[in-house]
Amino acid sequence: MKAHATVTWFGGKQFVGTDSSKHSMVMSSQDEENGTGMRPLDVLLVALAGCTGMGVSDILIRKRLDLQDLVLNITGEQDDDPPRAFNSIHVEYVLTGIDIPEKAVQDAIDLSLGKYCSVSATVEGKAEITTSYKIINR
Repeated sequence: MKAHATVTWFGGKQFVGTDSSKHSMVMSSQDEENGTGMRPLDVLLVALAGCTGMGVSDILIRKRLDLQDLVLNITGEQDDDPPRAFNSIHVEYVLTGIDIPEKAVQDAIDLSLGKYCSVSATVEGKAEITTSYKIINR
């Protein structure tokens, strides 16, 4: 399986990325002249959170748990020297639902990051990925 995307420059430090399904996203630096989109490194964080979030929500729903909301807060620590890659990334999962057991959440996180999330598989080995979660049972 191959993935394909096109990134087009719009001057300065501004680009638009378009995937094979024609979905687009603006990327730019964050200076005064170019702050119209996400920084490419932030796109990586969003991609990781979205990928693992899809896995966790799918696993919990398949277990017939009453998941009502899922918010992922993700932070990355960068190296000081160029290319300033992430050396560590932390994902916090905030889950809201009815009677969601901690073991089910931890198992879903482990499965998502360890088996199903292609973004974490790509990042693994370069940046340490840590997790935490908070369950809000109604």
